[in-house]
Amino acid sequence: MLSHFDWITEPAGWIALLTLVALELVLGVDNVIFISILAGKLPHEDQQRARTTGIAMAVITRVLLLLSLSWVISLEEALFTVPYFNIGISGRDLILLMGGMFLLWKSTHEIHDKLEGKEGQASAKVAANFASVIVQIMLLDIVFSLDSVITAVGMVDELAIMIIAVIVAAGVMIFTAGPLGEFVEKHPTIKILALSFLLLIGFTLIVEGLHQHIPKGYVYFAMGFSVFVEMLNLRVRGTHVEPVNLRDAYKAETSALQPVAAESAFAGTAPAKKMSAKKESSSKTAAAKKAKPASKKK
Repeated sequence: MLSHFDWITEPAGWIALLTLVALELVLGVDNVIFISILAGKLPHEDQQRARTTGIAMAVITRVLLLLSLSWVISLEEALFTVPYFNIGISGRDLILLMGGMFLLWKSTHEIHDKLEGKEGQASAKVAANFASVIVQIMLLDIVFSLDSVITAVGMVDELAIMIIAVIVAAGVMIFTAGPLGEFVEKHPTIKILALSFLLLIGFTLIVEGLHQHIPKGYVYFAMGFSVFVEMLNLRVRGTHVEPVNLRDAYKAETSALQPVAAESAFAGTAPAKKMSAKKESSSKTAAAKKAKPASKKK
């Protein structure tokens, strides 16, 4: 094992670092997609802050897990055995199972809301609740961090390389999360596709938790090919077809109030004009009445 930062002078250390950064980026794709979907619920001015906070928390979670390697390794030990299937369930398996089920529930719920839900059905309090979105991101960060950390532990012996790789990958994700989130919000088909990816990832986590390994390459190839086909569709359609408007259950309160405010402003100006017209006509009538007696005296 290389001691401290002696790996800087070794080519093997740099190769290990670059390889691990690439792997962390690939493993972080699903995390970025999930953060972008959740951040999309917030008002536009809070979305970038939510993405940055979510990724920063993912980095902190990964570094803390790396610093507690003995605890991470202990998660591999079976806590109990499922009698009929004879499968030993460890702490890691429980976290993967719960995270996978949460992703399946969340993705299905979001797809239903986008296609058949009521517009603005979520209350303004929920829609604008920055803390609730961050809590959900934090919980899933723990799930996604486990795979990332276990991969790092299996690849590299030097802790410094692991931590640097995690931080570098997170820096790249911070810059890509914003454009990715905006692109997903702009194109409804991409948003549904991203939610479908979360369904796939949730299913993969559950299968992994049951000790049935699915090679990550298969999952990422399916996701990449789907994105490639959708990019072709977007290029072919261009601007000829108007995209559908997905229903927004988390519409911000301000956007809902804007038409009302405009209506009330218009309604407010109309009575004002009517009142001024009435005052004008009454003053003319009074002037005419005063003029009549004067003409009689003459």
